[in-house]
Amino acid sequence: MKEIRISDREEEQRLDKLLAKYLNKAPKSFLYKMLRKKNIKLNGKKASGNEKLKSGDVVCIYLADETIATFREEPKAEKTRADLSVAYQDSNVLIINKPYGMLSQKSKPSDVSVNELIVPYCLQLGILKESNLELFRPSICNRLDRNTTGLLIAGISLEGLQTMAEMLKERTVKKYYYCIVKGTLKNSSRVSGYIKKDRKENKVSFSEKADGSGSRIETAYEPVACGGGFTLLRVELITGKTHQIRAHLAGMGFPLVGDTKYGDREANLWLKRKFGVKHQLLHCGCLVFPKEMKRCTELSGRTVTAQVPELFLKTAEELFGSISWELGI
Repeated sequence: MKEIRISDREEEQRLDKLLAKYLNKAPKSFLYKMLRKKNIKLNGKKASGNEKLKSGDVVCIYLADETIATFREEPKAEKTRADLSVAYQDSNVLIINKPYGMLSQKSKPSDVSVNELIVPYCLQLGILKESNLELFRPSICNRLDRNTTGLLIAGISLEGLQTMAEMLKERTVKKYYYCIVKGTLKNSSRVSGYIKKDRKENKVSFSEKADGSGSRIETAYEPVACGGGFTLLRVELITGKTHQIRAHLAGMGFPLVGDTKYGDREANLWLKRKFGVKHQLLHCGCLVFPKEMKRCTELSGRTVTAQVPELFLKTAEELFGSISWELGI
């Protein structure tokens, strides 16, 4: 027999979802059968599985230890040392400043990504215990390209994960980026268009008009500095599609410097020789949360920032001189 006491980290999820995480090798049909036969009870009573759990609830699984072991794969304790740059943390949310060259999530088993470092980080600092991983696993809620730097949001409780995912979907978190583009843009603008993804090439194509197969995108930008045929932009990502900023600005004739997919080859070679730029200079530097939040209220009205990386900073100062980096919006 196994007794599971629900903490505030697991509440607000359905009972059947929790059972699927704990008995992670059991088919759903088995779980529902055990519920019907009262081999699994919630607070001592028969349950259907669709109940929303609250902190303090008790789930009892009346199965032999050997049966539980058959239907359960124990979570592996993470031994990796987590070297994360954290811009903000509370009991529900972690906001990480992702470096250049690191994946947000791994694409193959051998990859090391930010997502795989969150659990070791939380264990090292005592934010989580290994027992917490039986019923919940922290995860990032948004992604950045491998060579894009800046702020990634992670939920380290179920409340944090669900709330951040919902807010990102509803676009209530404002996301601001810095980038350097080839060309001169002197006026702020809010622009829209359409992008279509080529999964085989891992690339998107941009069009100003709809053709029935693309996704609508919207981007706002504001020039911060201009000089030498380049512009430093502060960009608000209004919709959040793959490669949106890179493809949208390139499609308008203002490609990001250092961008090997959408950039200008001649400009990229010059910047590589002069400043050592080998990747797009694109940085998510600011997240602004709404003033009124029903959940994860520690973030209500908060602005979280991360300074641009050293290479970006040096390149910008060489191109534009002294810059006032207004990371807070």
